[in-house]
Amino acid sequence: MRRPQRTQRTLRGRLALMALITGAVWVAVLTTAFNLALEKRLHEQADDVLRTRAEAVASTVEARPDGRLVVHEPAQDQALDSGVWIYQGRRIKERPPGAPAALQRRAEQLAGGHEVFGDVAVGADGGSGATRLYALPVPAASGPGQAGTVVASVSLDAYRSTADAALAGSLALAVLLLGTVYLLTRLVVGRALRPVAEMSDQATRWSEAGAPERFGAAGRPAELASFATSLDALLDRLAAVLRHEQHQAAALSHELRTPLARITAETEWLARRPRTAAEQDTSHEAIAHAAATMRQICDSLLSEARTRGAQTPGSCRFPALAEDIARRIAADHPGAPAVAVTGEPVIAGVPAAVAERILMPLLDNARRYALHTIAVHCTAGAGQVTLYVSDDGPGVPEEFRGALFEPGRRADPGDGHDGAGLGLALARRLARAAGGDLTLTAAGPGARFAVTLPAG
Repeated sequence: MRRPQRTQRTLRGRLALMALITGAVWVAVLTTAFNLALEKRLHEQADDVLRTRAEAVASTVEARPDGRLVVHEPAQDQALDSGVWIYQGRRIKERPPGAPAALQRRAEQLAGGHEVFGDVAVGADGGSGATRLYALPVPAASGPGQAGTVVASVSLDAYRSTADAALAGSLALAVLLLGTVYLLTRLVVGRALRPVAEMSDQATRWSEAGAPERFGAAGRPAELASFATSLDALLDRLAAVLRHEQHQAAALSHELRTPLARITAETEWLARRPRTAAEQDTSHEAIAHAAATMRQICDSLLSEARTRGAQTPGSCRFPALAEDIARRIAADHPGAPAVAVTGEPVIAGVPAAVAERILMPLLDNARRYALHTIAVHCTAGAGQVTLYVSDDGPGVPEEFRGALFEPGRRADPGDGHDGAGLGLALARRLARAAGGDLTLTAAGPGARFAVTLPAG
């Protein structure tokens, strides 16, 4: 039986659920604390009412020297006598009419003991409910001692009703608050994650079209800027790996084509007509040599693939590479203008050997024609690296710029400088094969070339 697939949980739902759980814990703590504090306060109010009633009744009781208690009945004292017992010692003098037996027994216990408060799980009318009692001693008229006791009672039903209403209200408010928190959290998180969704849509479109665009960190919040930078670096690395694999496949195809053609030709040559033993041995040796060459090529490529490290294949760092080339030019041509290398550290997604073969013709031309200065400047863009090579020489004539990158063409073959006019053409071909380009960017005094290479 096939199990149903679980619905994928979204980040927005998880964050909203976490906010709901956290809010529920805090609301539960606050609601419990509030209701406990309210219940305590209601008990304190009930105790204050009991003390007030007992003291009011005790003020009408007179203790005589002979030990008797005399109760002075004020006018309209029905409210005062309600729920009040007056004891002389253990003997009752007054009691509320119709008092339940449970309340009567509890009042007698308070009058004859040392307890001050007592609770009974019965209402004042004998029904369900709760009643609280308070015992106030009546001091003797002469000397220490106690002449009697006044026991007052009050029903706790009103207080419990208030506590229950407060509990129900706080629970309803808690549910409403948690629902609001959950909805608002989903809304806020959804709005906060909208840029991430937009980046995901962009990545989907780019992957379908194979576009070289990058996200870039400009105009994004700090967190998304860091995320976009990391994604761009990952995309650059993947692009560099893909270019390396493409170059490796092209190199494999090129390297294997020659020995394979040799094997095919020798096989056809042997099959067409009989050959002497010496000719057959020669063909066999040629076939074996070509096969050994193919095997060596395959072994070398497989060994390179196994031993490849964590570094991005086919990448190089600027301006370090340009500085190394500048030092070698200075050592080989002591009288040439010095090459000044500037710019930010960048990584190009091409092997160092390829980048050097692109730069060397430009620097050779600059060395030949520069008067005082040669400059190399490195900058990073969206998914690409740009290297500017400039000099303060006579520059490129206007009429020759259209043929500048044609093989074998020179602006002035008789200018006294060596060269066959192939350097710039080969440099542009290499740059374009690596996914970049080589262009002349500025007119006027001197020449300024821009080499764009994919970022590594």
